Amino acid sequence: MGKIKLNNIRTFSYHGCLIEESKIGSEYRVDLEIETDLTQSALSDQLKDTVDYVLLNRIVMEEMAIRSALLEHVTHRIIVRAMKEVPTITKIEVAVSKINPPIGGDVEAVTIIMSETRN
Repeated sequence: MGKIKLNNIRTFSYHGCLIEESKIGSEYRVDLEIETDLTQSALSDQLKDTVDYVLLNRIVMEEMAIRSALLEHVTHRIIVRAMKEVPTITKIEVAVSKINPPIGGDVEAVTIIMSETRN
């Protein structure tokens, strides 16, 4: 087994419950970690034998481009799509952070972390 991590994927997206958030947008950070068997790719040195992190990044960017009221919703969509498109993923954890959220205080970020394990 092994892990692949994509750290600090930065996007500008339009998530949030407030109407203003759908118009002005905000900065987001996404961290993704998967568990998968890396034995074959370690031996073969072939991209076809591993999980392509370019695909994982594309999934994140495309899902972050679709507006959601809640970070939980977009986080769940990223997980579902990654598990569907990459059947060799055995576990995934995704953290979506809204940078400088409009919550009436000096808060660097709000983060939702969700995970799923394939049965």
